[in-house]
Amino acid sequence: MKKLIAILLLSLYLVSTTELYQFLKMPVLIEHYLEHKGENPKITLVSFIKMHYDNPVKDADYKTDQQLPFISHGCHLVVVFTLASPFTLHFPKNILQVIPSKKSFYKSNFYNLEILNSIWQPPKFC
Repeated sequence: MKKLIAILLLSLYLVSTTELYQFLKMPVLIEHYLEHKGENPKITLVSFIKMHYDNPVKDADYKTDQQLPFISHGCHLVVVFTLASPFTLHFPKNILQVIPSKKSFYKSNFYNLEILNSIWQPPKFC
């Protein structure tokens, strides 16, 4: 059940934020192809796709052509925010003070002798 819910939520997210929603327009593509096939029985799927996607023209069915998948693209995820007043940051004076650090004998930040000594110890017997 959890897997089904996860797949459903992922699908909803991908369809709403990417171009995957274009695949939901496939029935329109099939219906439009069948209309053209009814008008001209010699038309093939490749010639239909070339006619609508390679060199589209404004003809009598232009409105239907614009509903085909991957013809028009939309901007899905737009985040807009405005700040009502000028934005300023205020820090307390004590936070800007330099915190003294412990002086290390070793120059490398990636080498810590205390950690290495705690790892590499001889075996202990009870």
